Parts: sequence; structure tokens; C-alpha cells
Amino acid sequence: MSPAPDAPAARARTLACSVTGAAVVALDGTVLTLAQPALQRDLHTGVAQVQWTSTGYLVAVASLLVLAGRLGDRHGHHRVFALGALGFAAVSAGIALAPGIGTVVLLRVLQGVCGALLQPATLGMLRTAYPPDRLTGPIALRTGAIGLAAAAGPLLGGALVSAYGWRAVFLLGVPPTLAVGLLALTVREPGRTPPARTRAAAGSPTRARAGGDPLGALLLAAALGLLVYGLVTLPHPGAGGRAAVPLAASAAAALTLVRHGRRAPDPLLPPALLRSRPVAAGLGALLAASAALSGTLFVTTYFLQEVQGLDPLAAGLRFLPLAVLMVLGAACCPPLQRRLGPRGAALTGGVLLTSGVLVLARLDGGAGAVATGTGAALLGAGFVTLMVTATAAIVRHAPEAHAGVAGGLQQTAMNTGPALGVATAALLLALVPGGGFVPAHGAALPVLALLAALTLPASLALPGAGGGGGGGTRQAVARRSRRPFCVRS
Repeated sequence: MSPAPDAPAARARTLACSVTGAAVVALDGTVLTLAQPALQRDLHTGVAQVQWTSTGYLVAVASLLVLAGRLGDRHGHHRVFALGALGFAAVSAGIALAPGIGTVVLLRVLQGVCGALLQPATLGMLRTAYPPDRLTGPIALRTGAIGLAAAAGPLLGGALVSAYGWRAVFLLGVPPTLAVGLLALTVREPGRTPPARTRAAAGSPTRARAGGDPLGALLLAAALGLLVYGLVTLPHPGAGGRAAVPLAASAAAALTLVRHGRRAPDPLLPPALLRSRPVAAGLGALLAASAALSGTLFVTTYFLQEVQGLDPLAAGLRFLPLAVLMVLGAACCPPLQRRLGPRGAALTGGVLLTSGVLVLARLDGGAGAVATGTGAALLGAGFVTLMVTATAAIVRHAPEAHAGVAGGLQQTAMNTGPALGVATAALLLALVPGGGFVPAHGAALPVLALLAALTLPASLALPGAGGGGGGGTRQAVARRSRRPFCVRS
């Protein structure tokens, strides 16, 4: 594919859309937590109803991410991103004007649908705009923006809620998503070549492309949506039976999806993508890392507030080193990968992340800011290194024809991992009630450290220094460019 004459300008607009879109979604998730108590008081509703403003969004996002990525592969990532961003802006404005909790929950589900359209496209656009060997820098910039948004979210959200009320939180994301949605429409989508099997199917390429895999999409949406709902429900007291039903249904849907995928002529999850060792390893590393991070933050936050008696702002300041290291670490990831290769960089991140969990696991009632800050800094440095490296491996080694599906899988791991980590932490806290929220007396953080350590074997499956691993080198890219089709799916 030859670059268009305005390729540098198009890449700049694409990068702006990707970074801003990812940052707005990250910001939305952090500011909502602070707005929920005020929302509950203003709308005169209960905690269970307010929780659905988060649960409804998570279920919608998790169930549709991969399908949204597939839509981007077929119809253009910039178009799907624009649809998601403009929809996100419109729904956010609608939530700010909502008269009751039912309307808020419904609109949050719709916002989750728009978020699902937006998120995979932030990676799919980068994959189609940049050569594989130049992806690490844009992905690192995107990750740094996510870290900055996550750090600024609690401070910005608290200020907005205090000054203007909970509705201002939802208005916060309207201008940037509206702007990047319109900006994405100005970028001409690079030409895409349909997969080989799709072109040959039934003697009619158009019919095969249009048909897609609706049953696979339905099964995957059911499996992921039920899984996230079950994990979110599981930590609640006495909810084991209620959570078992959706978790069992999720497993059944996943098994049915596997059997269906073997027979479908054009499956939603392309076998060529799933068989890629770097892609599978990157997804495994992201799932384990995000689960360990979220579970650790869940336990430590309760420890700081319930045991040490810190207010939310003081507890948040204890975690400031995590946010700072995430932002700074993202800038260090490209040179680190050039020096050590993806495998060495990911192993470094895994060791740092596991060490951070172990440091926090030693906290007792008298622990000070230095101990907490050290653990938080290790968490931030390790997680950002793993996130940039694993994401780059997934996007870089995914065939361009399936960049959207790869982005959807990456976002699915990043959305499912936190639910898994918090559910694991909450169960362990309940099983060892004597330890309370004190990490040094409980089993939650040691187990989460083992979960963080699972990133190490996953990292070993990534390419080493100088290894192309199926598309990382310029020579591999040149060889692929001479083929008539991108991939067999």
C-alpha cells in the first residue's frame, strides 16, 4: 500500500484522534466514581440502582468490543471511531440532562455501546496509519495519555462535583469527543484488501464480506457480557448463587463459540490471528497485569481509608507515584524495547509489577507514605511497561486486515482483567476475615502477586531483541507487501 500524498498530516490527525479518544474514555471511568454519591442523593435513589451506572456500561463495552473491531476492519476504523465518538458526545450530554436514575442507566448502556465502537478503533487507526516497526511510539503516547487522564480524573472529578454537581462530570467529555469525531471524518481511510478466503467464498466477495459472522458475534457478546456481569456481581455478600448462573452461561456460550468458529467460513475471530504467538502472549500478559493492578488498588484503597483513616484525597495522593510513573514510563518504553526487545521489556515490566504488589502486601497498620508510594511507583512502572509492550506486540503482529479485531481483543483483556482482579480480591478478603483490609495479615495481595507473576511466562512468548516474530522487521513487512492478499482468515 503506497502512502497518500498527505500521509504525515493524516497520521497526525489519526494520532490526535487515537490519543484523545483513549484518554476521554479513561477519564470518564475515573470521574464517575466520585460523582456517584452525589448522583444518588440528587436523584433520590439507592446504591444498587447507582451501581448499574457502572455495571451497565461495563457489560455493554465488554460484549461489543471485538464486534466493533470487526466493523472497523470492514468499514474503516476512522468511520467507526467517528460514529463512536460522536455518539459518546451526544449520549454524555443526554446523561447530564437526565431526569431520573432509569434514564441515566439506559443512557450509560448506550454510552457503553459508543465506547465499544470507539476503543478498538483507537488502535486500528494506528495500525493502518503507521508501519509495524513504527507503532511503539504512538502506542506509548496513547498509553501515557491514558495514565495522565487516570491521574487527573479524581482531582478534576472532585472539583467539578463540588462546584457544579454530578451533571458537570458527564459534560466534561462532550467537547473533546465531538472534536475528534469530526476530525476523524476528515481523514481518508487507507485502501484495505479483503482477506483471501473472504474474496474466494461462494464465488461472491461482496456477499461474503457483507454476511460476516452474526452468530459468532452474538455468542461472543453473550460470553463476554455474562462473564463481566458475573464477575461484577460475585463480590457482593450472598451473591455467589446469583453470580454462578451468568458465569456458567458465559462458559457455555464460549464453548459454543469455539465449535461454531471451526465450521464458520468467515469466523468473527480469525484463526490466523488467534494462532499468532505474540498476539496470544500479549493478551495473556494484559489480562493478568490489569487483574493484578486493579485487585491490588481495590485492597490498598480500602486499607488506606478504612484502617488508616485517610480521606479520599489523602489516599489518592498516596497513589500519585503510580500515575507519575505511568506517564514517565510510557516515554521510556520505546527506547527500552529497542534495547531489550519486546520479550526483555515485558519481563522487566512483569518483575516491577510483581515487586510492587509484594511491597504493598507487607503493609501493616503503621505503614507510612514512603512504603505505599514505593509500591505504587513499582506498580505504575511495571504496568505501563507491560501495557505498551504487549499492546504493541498485539497490534504489530496482527495482519492489517484484522487490526480492528486485534484492537477489540486488547480492549477486552483490559476491561475483563479489572473485573477479574476485584472479584478475586473481594473473595479472598471474605475468606480470610481475620486479616481485615490489612495487607500484611490477609491472603489477597500474596495471591494477586502470583497473578502478576503470570505475566512472566506470557512475556517469554514474545519476540526477543531483533526478532520479527511474524511481522516485526522491515524485511517481513516488505515480504508481506508483495503478497496479493493480507491474510488467510
